[in-house]
Formats: sequence, C-alpha cells, structure tokens
Amino acid sequence: MLKKPSPRSNKRSATVADIPATVAAVVAAPLVVSGLQKRFGDAAAELIEVIADISFTLARSEIVSIVGPSGCGKSTLLNLLCGLTPPTDGMVRWFGREAISMPQGVGYMLQKDLLLPWRTALHNVTLGMEIRGITRAERHPRAQALLNKLGLKGFHGHYPATLSGGMRQRIALARTLVNDPEVLLLDEPFAALDFQTKLVLESDMARLVRSEQRSVLMITHDVDEAVSLSDRVIVLSQRPARIRSVHKIDISGDRTDMMEARDSPRFNQHVRAILAELELGSEM
Repeated sequence: MLKKPSPRSNKRSATVADIPATVAAVVAAPLVVSGLQKRFGDAAAELIEVIADISFTLARSEIVSIVGPSGCGKSTLLNLLCGLTPPTDGMVRWFGREAISMPQGVGYMLQKDLLLPWRTALHNVTLGMEIRGITRAERHPRAQALLNKLGLKGFHGHYPATLSGGMRQRIALARTLVNDPEVLLLDEPFAALDFQTKLVLESDMARLVRSEQRSVLMITHDVDEAVSLSDRVIVLSQRPARIRSVHKIDISGDRTDMMEARDSPRFNQHVRAILAELELGSEM
C-alpha cells in the first residue's frame, strides 16, 4: 500500500498533481510519487528545502515532461526518482515497489552522450548487453536494428570522434532503448543540439516510444520541446519546488512529427500559458 500522505499533500495530489482517482490506476502506473520532500543540511546547520511536496504519476505509454524555473530543483527531483539520493519524506514507487535504487525496466539518458571513444557505434550500443552476458549472436542484430531505425545505417563501424553531435545522441538513445526498458528517464537529452537536429531526433524518439508504447519522463528547460512531445507537462514552482500546475496537452495532428505538432493551433496556447507561469514563478 502507498504511504498515506499528510492531508495537505493528499489535497494537492487530488487536484494539482492529477493522480488517477482509482487505486487500480495507481497500482498499474509504472511510477508513483507521493508527498516527496527533500531538505539538505543537519541540526547543526540551516536546513535548505529544495523539494517541498510533490506528488504525481506516470501512466503506461504516457510521455510526461517536467519544467520549472532555473534552480528550482529539477535535477534533485531526478536524483530522488533514480534512488541516487534518499528523500527526507514521501515515497517513490517503481512498478509497485518503493525505490531504493534505479530499478530494472528503467532506462536513463543524459544530456551528454558519454560514448566510449574506443568503441564503435555498434559496440557502444551493445555494451550493456555484453556486461549482462548476452551472446554476440543476439546482441548485434538488436543493436543494428535500432541503429537503422534511428537513421544510422552504414555508420555501425564508425567511432564517436568521426560522428556529429546528433549522430552521437542517436547512438546514446539506441544504447538506452536496446535493453528494452518500459520507462525512459530523460535529462535534457537534446539540449546541446542545434534546432534542426533536435527536431529530427525528437521525432525519431517520439515515433519509437509511441509505437512501442513505452512511458517517458523527461526533465527539460525547453517548453516548446515539452509541449510538442508530451501528453502532460508538469510545471514546478520556484524552490522549494512544488507542482504549480499540470497541463494536459491536446494538440492535434501526428504526435511523432515535431514540425506538425508545432503547427497545431493549440501548441502556441499551451506554450504561452506555461511560459507565463514560469515567468511568475521566477519572481516568487
């Protein structure tokens, strides 16, 4: 059973955080965050509250982005979700179990590609499978198929130094997806790319995760990216972070084509509303 939050947290969960109303929906969700709080310091020093009270869920086959003012605690929140740092209060549950560390079934992709320079594109993708003892006969076809889907056919034998930033990030995405995670955690995955390359990669990722019905939770500062990719966008307040609002994105058209998504009449309405909240939040 979920840890029962305080009355204040429970009210926020039911209204702002948009947690599903039925117990069955919560149990089925890959990720449930309940009354999460994080303070740094000890009794001998002033406590710094970074995460005040956050509750939300990530449903199956759902893409959710989290945005907030600079320095509001987005990175701390991600560390809490990954089990890299323990919460002061509240709970993170992955697949129905309280999180102590990164669980199986979750893939984590960072802004930096972190490719090994002495390994080819193919062998960077297969690294995790090698460590787990998966045979070459199985791992190579899986990695090759993913690289081909991400537009890297013909580049399997190339080393990272010979590839563009967009190609390297495609390899990092393939390395994350090849282990067949149910959920992807993305931390500013396309922030270092130019606009055109970013649009192409966002479309590639959206096509793959939506066709395979994976769940995605993405931390980003790019509101356009959040709206065009996501089913919901969670807006955090200034530190200590609380959920300021949740926007259900109802743009029309092909949700795997980022240019088409940005052409939807509702796209700019969502972007303007979120930017207005972020501007207000930065002044708090």
